[in-house]
This record gives sequence, C-alpha cells and structure tokens, in this order.
Amino acid sequence: MTTITTRRMRMGMLLTATLAVTGLSGLAAAPATAAPAASVTPLTNLAHLDFLLDTAEPVAVDGHTTYRLDEEPQLVLPWTYADARDGGTFERVGGGPLDAATGDWGQGAYNADDVARAAVVYLRHWRLTGEASSRTSAYEMLRSLAYLQTSSGANSGNVVLWMQPDGELNPSAEPVELPNPSDSGPSYWTARALWAFGEGYAAFAESGTADDAAFASFLGERLALSRAAVDTQVLSRYGEYEQSDGLKVPAWLIVDGADASAEAVLGLSAYVDSSGDPAARETLRKLAEGIAAMGAASGADTRSWPYGAILPWAQSRSMWHAWGSQMPAALAAASGTLGTSSLLKPAVRDAAVFTATLLLAGGPDNGWFPTPTDTTQIAYGADSRLQSLLAVADATGSPAFDQLAAIQAAWFFGANRASAPMYDPATGVTFDGLAPDGTINRNGGAESTIHGLLSMIALDARPDVAARAQGVTTVSQRDGLHLLEAETGSGGAVSTPASAWTGESLYSGDVLTVKTGSKAVLPIGAADQPRVVESVQWVEPGDRVRSLWTSGILPLGLLSIRGPEQGISPTPGVLLPQVLQLPVPARATTVTVRPLGGTATIDNLIVRPLVSRMLLNGTAGDTQLLQSAARIPWPTTVGVGAAASLSVYDASGRLVSQRDIGASARTVLPAGGFAVVTR
Repeated sequence: MTTITTRRMRMGMLLTATLAVTGLSGLAAAPATAAPAASVTPLTNLAHLDFLLDTAEPVAVDGHTTYRLDEEPQLVLPWTYADARDGGTFERVGGGPLDAATGDWGQGAYNADDVARAAVVYLRHWRLTGEASSRTSAYEMLRSLAYLQTSSGANSGNVVLWMQPDGELNPSAEPVELPNPSDSGPSYWTARALWAFGEGYAAFAESGTADDAAFASFLGERLALSRAAVDTQVLSRYGEYEQSDGLKVPAWLIVDGADASAEAVLGLSAYVDSSGDPAARETLRKLAEGIAAMGAASGADTRSWPYGAILPWAQSRSMWHAWGSQMPAALAAASGTLGTSSLLKPAVRDAAVFTATLLLAGGPDNGWFPTPTDTTQIAYGADSRLQSLLAVADATGSPAFDQLAAIQAAWFFGANRASAPMYDPATGVTFDGLAPDGTINRNGGAESTIHGLLSMIALDARPDVAARAQGVTTVSQRDGLHLLEAETGSGGAVSTPASAWTGESLYSGDVLTVKTGSKAVLPIGAADQPRVVESVQWVEPGDRVRSLWTSGILPLGLLSIRGPEQGISPTPGVLLPQVLQLPVPARATTVTVRPLGGTATIDNLIVRPLVSRMLLNGTAGDTQLLQSAARIPWPTTVGVGAAASLSVYDASGRLVSQRDIGASARTVLPAGGFAVVTR
C-alpha cells in the first residue's frame, strides 16, 4: 500500500473528529482511495530539470560519504541557476562570483536545498507515473544529498549547503550563510534533507524490490542522523515559550521557523507513515505542535493581522512570506499521521481565511511586513500555497479548498499581474519570478523549476483542478486588501526612517507622526461599499498611544496601543496593524486621526472592502471569488453575467449553501466567509 493511500485512509478515520474541531461537520468524508491517475496530457515536463543536472566526483572527506560511493563514485546534482540566453536557451551557473582560475564559485555550483527538493520532484513523479527514469534520478539526488550530510563527529546529522563543480565542499560560502560553517547548527537545508529522506524512504521501502529496500534502509539511517541532530539542537527546548514583541511563541522550531519546520514535518510524516518509527513519531509530534502554536498566534479575529495565517518566524509577529509557506500542508499531513485532529484547525483557518485574503489582494507575494510591501512573486510561494490548499482539501473533504487551489494554480498559466504564463509545459521551464510591475524574470533556476514541477505533479494527480486552473487564466477584476500611504495626508509631520528594514518588518515608505493635540486627515478614496481600515503604527516598548479615529462626524474607533516588550525579536519596537472597530462608510473619502495621548507614528493604512472580489476568465468559463470582512452575515450580489453555480462557505471552509444562479443573484456571506461562482 502506498504512503498516499495510507495517509488518506488515516485521514478518513480521523475526519469525524477533525470536522468537529474545525466546524466542518456538514461534510461527508472523502473516500479512502489512492491518488487519481494523471491527466491524459500531463503538465509535468522534467526536461529543464534534467538539463540542470550535472555530475561531480568528490574526493575523500572525513564525515562525508554516501550509498555505494566506491562502486558509484560520481554524484548527480542540479546546478543552482540557469540564466536565460538568446533563442530560448539557458546557461547553467553557480552562486556568487566565479573564480576563473579555479573554476570555483563564491557559494558553489550545487546546493543541498535544491538537491533535496529535486529529489522530492523525482520521487513524487515516480510514484505518480511509475516512470523508471524518475526513480533513477530520485536515487541519484538522494545519494548526493547523503554525501552533503555530515555523517560523523560533533556536527553529525547537519548538512553542508554548498558544493563546487568538481565536488569540493564549501562549508563557508561568500556571502556568508548562517550557520557558518553551514553544517555547524540547525538550518533550512537540514530540514529539507529530512523532507527528502522521509519521502525517499517511503517510496523505496514500498516499491517491492530488494535493491530498493536496501536503499530505503540506508535512507532511514540518514534520516535518523538528521532527526537526532534536531532532537538535540532544537527539541531540547520542547515545551518552552518565548515572548516576541508581546506574542507568546514556541522555542522549539528549527531556526525559529514554522516554515523550515514544516518542510521537515512533510518528510517525517511520510517516513512515520511508512516505517512506524516511534522516535521519528515523537520528533514529528513536537515539531507539528510548534507549527500549530504559530497558528494560534493569529488569534480569533481573522479580519485583523495576520488574517488567520500561520506565522513563519517566531522572531517576528509582523512578517509573513509566501515562499516556504507549507505550514498548512505540514499540519494536514501530521494530523493524519499522528491521528491528532487538533493540528488541522490552524491549517484550515490559514487556507480558508488567509489564502482567500491573499488571492484577493494580488496573489502569493514574497512578503507582507506586515503590509504587502514585497510584492515580487516566485514559484516557491505559488507552489507552497497550492500544496497547502490541496493538502487541506484532502484532509477535510471540503470542495472549498480545491476551488481555491484552482484559482491559485492559475497563476502558473497566466492569472497573474503579467497576464502571461510562468510555466511552459512544452519545455518544463518555470520562470524565476514576477516583479511588482509585471516584468517577468525569464531565468529558470533550480528552485523555480523544482517548485513549478511540484505544482504540476500535484495538478496531474488532480485533473479536475488542473483543467480549471488552465481554463481561467485572465484576471479581469480584483478588488481586495490594499495599502495607502499615510504621508499623503494633511497634518502631522512626515519623516523617512533611517532604514526601511526594521530587523523584523518593513516600512512601505515615509512615516507620518501625529502628536497629541493635533490631527491628520488621510485620504482613502471613494468606494461603492463600506471598508475595513487598519492603521499600521510603529510603537516602542512601553509606549502608550491612544488615538480617536473618525470619518467626518462619524466615529470609527478608539485605538489604545501599548508597546510590548522586545523579547526574542531582533529589534525593540514593532510595526503592527491596528483595526478600527467600525467600517468606513462607502460615501466617505477620508479618515481623521486625533491622538489623545502619546504620539501616533503611522506607516500606512490597510484598506479592505467589506466584500472583496475577483473575477477570472478563460476558455473554461469564469470563476468569481468573494470574501466578507464583516463581523456579521452580509448580503451581497454575486454572478459572472451568465448562468453559473454558486457555493458559499463559512470562515472554516464548511459548505453553507450551493445552488445554480442566473447572470447575477443575491446571497448572504457568513461573517469572514467566502463564496465561489463558477461557469
């Protein structure tokens, strides 16, 4: 029985308890079946990833060896970058400057992060299709990853990040990576090694051949090395909490990251499903609990920051990034493996509330700090969001998450600010990024290629989602959360921060300072509906700031802020959105702030329609997504201009109602809920 099948069977048994926790009790359990067959015309094309592969033959180094190294001295690894050249070709390049005399790069040609994730690509493709060449490539990637892992000594289980073209390890790259040397402590690359070793063990252990069983045993040993390192270096603090700008956060995450820990959890879940290893099960449970604790940090009010998201970094309560945001996917997997339905609750909230907010605001931005200030988008972020939606869909059985997944996946096919595909099924190239102005970075390095392919493999396993994603590739309307700069107002004093980066968050521009006894009038523009407004303010530890907010003579709220203690945060002071209690009326075009005590230091305003909406069109028809920011059920008009199907969900993704509609219709959105219209 495959790991996929085993996990889905366990999730089926858990579903009754899970639905009670998440509020999805009106749903039927998903059938415990294996993944569906790949679509007739697969999206996955491994040609470009195969092109990135090269060989290296390392010399003997203490603490570094791998499976059958004497018999098979060459390692196979993907080059880190591929720069676009004329005629649609690419040149493979390493990281950092090239030393022409030695052939070495400042960082290296190959890195453990990409080796591990390329292994996952080939493993998942092999398991989905049975393709022998993918089995071979997965085997080679895992052998290379094992060589990068330090297998003895004080740093046993940690991983060296970089390797030069000739196979020489480069533990101390330029520019400097942390930790330095790269195998001297916990790291993202050790977490990703656990991901690859775990999925590798499951695939090879369950393939049924003696040779594969022997290799699986080796992978289990290597996973145990890295697991032991995490147990010693990270989980020695299990159960302890720290304060980060007043927020209670777990002290037992890999590099303080729910993001890094999530990728380790994906591998540990697959490994425990297949092996039943009790020690690995304990490591999995503890890491998953830490990730879930970062979901609890969101609080109960999902219309205020961070809008239901699982925060990725314990040292900042003001940061979320799309890359590496597989925390919901990890919790969904761990929930099924451990039989712990409570782990699924923060995953569902992230998928149902935050992901809908993100899609309506513009898609998988690199960083909200805490406002959408880094709106570059890359395949790593798009794939992480897609994987999380699909995992939560599998865990809950709710159609909501497949519908959101199709909208997210459409990013790869043109539903983005460039209105152009980011992935080419004919070549297997995923472009390296999308700039805020819509310019495409047409390089095709390993990371983008890998995550584009992980998305395509997932879509090939779900042909209905794939067909919808490819069929609605034009964004014709989008009206969601956006920011307005405070310095555009009248009153107060405008200044420029010494640095836009605070150490844990990012100013979007200049700041407006308004003192007690004065006021500032901030323009928010006209609208056809009420809007929720948040004031993003900087406060130092111990500061007390009280301010009255109005629109004309209408009161909007009284904000009372006290600067929290710094704790483990890198910087004293915090940049946080403060939501006004009442929405701004549709007719209003300004808001006014009057500090009653202390000084308000305002970076910007976050403005969100009471009902956000977007419309996608294409050859398959139309998809409309709407989300409510109201605190009470809210009536609104929906429709795509032709007969369509309407599905309404609450804030936990539970299906509230479903019906056919005409060109338009009236419906009521649950508080914080969303609706999807498809034609």
